[in-house]
Amino acid sequence: QVQLVESGGGLVQAGGSLRLSCAASGRTFSMYAMNWFRQGPGKEREFVAGISRSGGDTAYGDSVKGRFTITRDNRKNTLYLQMNSLKPEDTAVYYCAASLQIGMPANYWGQGTQVTVSS
Repeated sequence: QVQLVESGGGLVQAGGSLRLSCAASGRTFSMYAMNWFRQGPGKEREFVAGISRSGGDTAYGDSVKGRFTITRDNRKNTLYLQMNSLKPEDTAVYYCAASLQIGMPANYWGQGTQVTVSS
């Protein structure tokens, strides 16, 4: 079993940056692809980014391509999301999730961290 805890959310002005982290418990972190999803107010959950088990492959949602970067450190059991050039429409609760492959239905979810971007 994998437990996931996100951190790094907060309030930022448009154009600013934030880095989210997702700390995983257990020794099986490297066995999973990892993903970031988000859910904004009144919106459906949206795929943001995913990274393969080794970190060699990544994928991004169209709305964040070129602005967000997903990385992972398997030695530290930690997933990251660097978010640059933030926009008000990026406001959402961000969740990390572990899955067998990038973007597949998640086996495990974190509790989420709020990101609010002011205009």
